Amino acid sequence: MATMTVTVQDIQQRLPELLPLISKGNTIIIEKDKKPLAQIVGIKKASKKRVAGLNRGKIRAHDDFDSPLPDEFWLHGK
Repeated sequence: MATMTVTVQDIQQRLPELLPLISKGNTIIIEKDKKPLAQIVGIKKASKKRVAGLNRGKIRAHDDFDSPLPDEFWLHGK
């Protein structure tokens, strides 16, 4: 992935050319008067859909996982 710097004037003319680069993970920095003004980054694609039951049997919970915590736990930091 690369970072590219363009001026405000350039971005107005070159946006159609730059959009495919952005969608591939490149970053565009827009500068005005030789100072960074804004940054354009692509949106990450959503990960694969979750599959219910995919890891069945790999995680266990104790029978008392939802029992109240003892007072010592809450008073420990005081």
